[in-house]
Amino acid sequence: MRYIQLVVLTGPSGAGKSTAIKVLEDIGFFCVDNLPVTLLPKFLDLIARSREITRVAIVVDARERGFLKEFPSIYRAIKKEGYRGELIYLDADDSALVRRFSETRRRHPLADVDNPLEGITKERELLDELKASADRIIDTTHFTVHQLKEYIREYFSTPVDAGRMILNLLSFGYRYGLPADADIVMDVRFLPNPYFVEEFKGLDGRDERVGEFVFHRKEAEEFVDRFKGLLNYLVPLYWKEGKAYLTIAVGCTGGKHRSVAIVERLSKELEDIPVDIRKRHRDIEK
Repeated sequence: MRYIQLVVLTGPSGAGKSTAIKVLEDIGFFCVDNLPVTLLPKFLDLIARSREITRVAIVVDARERGFLKEFPSIYRAIKKEGYRGELIYLDADDSALVRRFSETRRRHPLADVDNPLEGITKERELLDELKASADRIIDTTHFTVHQLKEYIREYFSTPVDAGRMILNLLSFGYRYGLPADADIVMDVRFLPNPYFVEEFKGLDGRDERVGEFVFHRKEAEEFVDRFKGLLNYLVPLYWKEGKAYLTIAVGCTGGKHRSVAIVERLSKELEDIPVDIRKRHRDIEK
């Protein structure tokens, strides 16, 4: 069977599926929004006969309702046939979803009245099994539309069979919650906080002066050295198990100084590991 990359986007309304599918279309995916799940095997069979189409993305959401329970078994059967599939669940917390519906003045498709929270609750119940089956959960709570577009574009910019794992280095602040898409979380709040030094308060961890403050402690240097050794050990094992993407989240209190400085250093220290490194500072502007 000819190689076809299949991406299935799902998640609650307002989490960013429409934005994500547009980005995938821009980078060369053949995209279908709201394809009935029962037609998916036949659809892929037809695609497999085409010489031009090698990357396919579809959206599956609560509009399917009665067919949602059938999707996990259909998806497993498709992968068993040899299709390289990835089920991506885009999520956001309730307050973010309510705010987005309010800003766009849209009515939630499952709300009986003009109360998006009611619809959000119903939709989460419908999508529970899909979320449990997801290969990756992407939390868009703290994304702007531009940041989500950039994230999706970078995530899929390297072919999944390129022979190298994509290592996402993510800084964040515990004050704003744990990133839902993290595979490994490291807490660097054991390091002195530059925020309490007046001259550093308005800067961030990308500034050379802040980096020097963080790394003047031997604990920071030793942490990076030990963590690099751990990743040298873990990355080949994750790759062997078929994991193409690994997200390492490094957190401090506000996500602006210590975690950022550590991610910046890690991105340089890990250059000799056979991975494609990408970095993102989630909370640096807050």
